[in-house]
Amino acid sequence: MITSESFGVNAEGHLTIGGCDSVKLAETFGTPLYVMDENVIRKVCRMYQGSLEKYYQGKGQAVYASKAFSCKEMCRIVAEEGLGLDVVSGGELYTAKAAGFPAERVYFHGNNKTRDEIKFGLEFGVGHFVADNLEELELLQELAAERNQTAKILLRIKPGVDAHTHEFIRTGQIDSKFGFALENGEAKQAVQKALQLPNVQLIGLHCHIGSQIFDVAPFVLAAELLLDFMKEIRDETGTLLKELNLGGGYGIKYVKEDTPVPYDQYMQIVSEAIIKRCEAYQMEIPYVYMEPGRSIVGEAGVTLYEVGSVKTIPNIRTYVSVNGGMTDNPRYALYHAPYTALIANKAAEPADFCATIAGKCCESGDLIQENTMIQKPQAGDILAVLSTGAYNYSMASNYNRNPKPAVVMVRDGEARVIVRRETYEDLIRCDV
Repeated sequence: MITSESFGVNAEGHLTIGGCDSVKLAETFGTPLYVMDENVIRKVCRMYQGSLEKYYQGKGQAVYASKAFSCKEMCRIVAEEGLGLDVVSGGELYTAKAAGFPAERVYFHGNNKTRDEIKFGLEFGVGHFVADNLEELELLQELAAERNQTAKILLRIKPGVDAHTHEFIRTGQIDSKFGFALENGEAKQAVQKALQLPNVQLIGLHCHIGSQIFDVAPFVLAAELLLDFMKEIRDETGTLLKELNLGGGYGIKYVKEDTPVPYDQYMQIVSEAIIKRCEAYQMEIPYVYMEPGRSIVGEAGVTLYEVGSVKTIPNIRTYVSVNGGMTDNPRYALYHAPYTALIANKAAEPADFCATIAGKCCESGDLIQENTMIQKPQAGDILAVLSTGAYNYSMASNYNRNPKPAVVMVRDGEARVIVRRETYEDLIRCDV
């Protein structure tokens, strides 16, 4: 089992989450069920925000990447903890507005923002647009001018850092739908364009080099490359950019082999590189943003299912079928993403049974894990899949017309519903 302060095993041998008995949660709220530990979420938020303030001389902010898990209650928690909010669609922006999130702390991303989405962002008063392409710059200028506003922007830059090797191939990421590349002159062209637009104010640069990264060095290299570019902009145009957003991508622990770096160590090591570079260039240290998403909510989440059948194919494998699957967790079907699973009502017993966990969709690829070790299962057991707080609810679908599960937030032994379970009526609500 993954070691986390959220998990425990009670006297009945049941998995506990945030002080709540997982089996009783399943009985009370039904399954499938997403469970999130509020204390874990808040602790990680505070760690990020505190370390940014400490290592960047008070000039830093954590910005939660809401695509990892977005709902009104999550927006409220992030707002209370003093973080910013990264949104990538009109829907995420609408959720933030509905939750009362401060507009000036919203950062609007996306490689193809629509006219309506940009208008919505301007009307709401988002603090920053992260501009992705020249067409967007022109559209921002047009729509901001119509409203007699000035849109503050960061340019999304492709620094050419491959975050998933040790070679840090500087041209490895040019083939991406996101942002402006450094090495072919796109980024410089975008800067020149932005500086010419009267209703667009270029205040900084942004980059995002990947996801589920367990190494600090790629973040250091990306920061150095962007600071090099900021110096080049200063020297050639006289414009000093004052903000630097280094994105997210910090890894979490899905299985025992995963070895994430403590998140405050990322902040410290990258800050040292930034301060050193700025001193060498005689530049003011920029206001630094980081955009954690998965690392804030991933390990805080658990999904609970009920086992329906155990089907053994001799000399092949045993399928343990649950009442969810790719509709509530598509990541194994998409990426063969690893997870740790266990039988929640047998958590004290040894995990010595090899199983393939199968979902209920009419798809042979609807699996959650293959050949994973769990306690011996039987129909009616509650199966828990750990570290499902990120990109599970947010990527859920209604395939096969399955309603989406409820989301329950737990804290100090108390549980509350933050997203209600969908009904069959919800499935046909938009049908005509």
